[in-house]
Amino acid sequence: MTFESFASAQSFFLWSTFVIALIMGMVANKTNFCTMGAVSDWVNMGDTGRLRAWLFAIAIGVLGVMVLEAKGLVNVTNTFPPYRQNQLIWAENLLGGLLFGIGMTLASGCGNKSLVRLGGGNIKSLMVVLIIATIAYFMLNPFPGTDKTLFSALFYGWIRPLSTTLTTKQDLGAMLFSPDKVALGRMVMGGIVGGLLLIFVFKSRDFRGSFDNILGGLVIGLAVLTAWYITSNVMIHADTDTTVKIQKFVEDWDLLAKPGDVQPAQTGPLAPQSFTFINPMGQALGYVAHGFNKTLLTFGIMAVGGVIFGSFLWSLISRKFRIEWFASFRDFVNHFIGAILMGFGGVLGMGCTIGQGVTGFSTLALGSILTFVAIVLGSALTMKIQYYKMVYEADATFFKAFISSLVDLKLLPSGLRQLDAV
Repeated sequence: MTFESFASAQSFFLWSTFVIALIMGMVANKTNFCTMGAVSDWVNMGDTGRLRAWLFAIAIGVLGVMVLEAKGLVNVTNTFPPYRQNQLIWAENLLGGLLFGIGMTLASGCGNKSLVRLGGGNIKSLMVVLIIATIAYFMLNPFPGTDKTLFSALFYGWIRPLSTTLTTKQDLGAMLFSPDKVALGRMVMGGIVGGLLLIFVFKSRDFRGSFDNILGGLVIGLAVLTAWYITSNVMIHADTDTTVKIQKFVEDWDLLAKPGDVQPAQTGPLAPQSFTFINPMGQALGYVAHGFNKTLLTFGIMAVGGVIFGSFLWSLISRKFRIEWFASFRDFVNHFIGAILMGFGGVLGMGCTIGQGVTGFSTLALGSILTFVAIVLGSALTMKIQYYKMVYEADATFFKAFISSLVDLKLLPSGLRQLDAV
């Protein structure tokens, strides 16, 4: 994918993202693909259909990246964000994942689901998206007139020192194999992890018979792969004999740009990347706040818009578009708190259930895997606690419900149970 000008390359980079995201939004709405719903079905009803759809998307991402990387067709090492970086921010991955998992449960869906619900007419999700966007923006951008961000003010001083700098990249292939066999290690680990996930997913007869779950997992996985491929391969003719990647072109702007080219505000968002939705919500807020300044337009902003519009289209086609508002003040408070937790957690953990749970996981980065596990744990614990509190009412203190929930999830011995299992 080689273009004669920066303008045409950037246009393809952005609009191809929008089209893929639009398809994601349509399919997620049609199939009810929902990672929070997947955890809820599993924890509350023992139904693993939507959980397997999520894992199917991950398997496609892992196996697809394994093949494409081996053939030199994608770059998932020098990415935006840097999933495979040497610095393992394990405490941020775990805390961010837990906060995000709790938040998405309280707010009735993750970042992607909130966008899908918004496209379908759910006004509750508009509030959720705006809160996430505001927190995500100020977690990474300073408050006006200062050099302080929410991250630097609240987290950096105590959580970043807990990080570990590795001697290798943090993906499983690089960590488990010698430096001269990293490429082989990535193929081996991709094959093992992706293969085991596929076996687990298709072991279920119910899943094999569910068109929507298969379609949802397939499309989300392929969308992540397609985005990896496109963003790794957009090239520009620097001169008659030389082509450079779009990010490199902007880095060498003064040497390569032509009259009429408009320089993007940052080069990072032009690196190879795939779908994630928390930081992009913040980017979208900044884009609007700065008067739709086209130098701020990014992959992430187009992804956010594409999912909303795709969901909107499907809701019209299926005649399911309807305006929804809060059922009660308590419902409002739950969504408000959940959105705050998702905003903080999504930035701390460097992604959401799609950004880390599929895109990051596809790189087999240890931080992404930690975040994925923490999100599932945070969501499952929250659901269990809510259920105990509902069944036992006044008899179920938070402590009793929390301990009993840990027992249910087999994280504590049964002898510590405080409430009879429900």
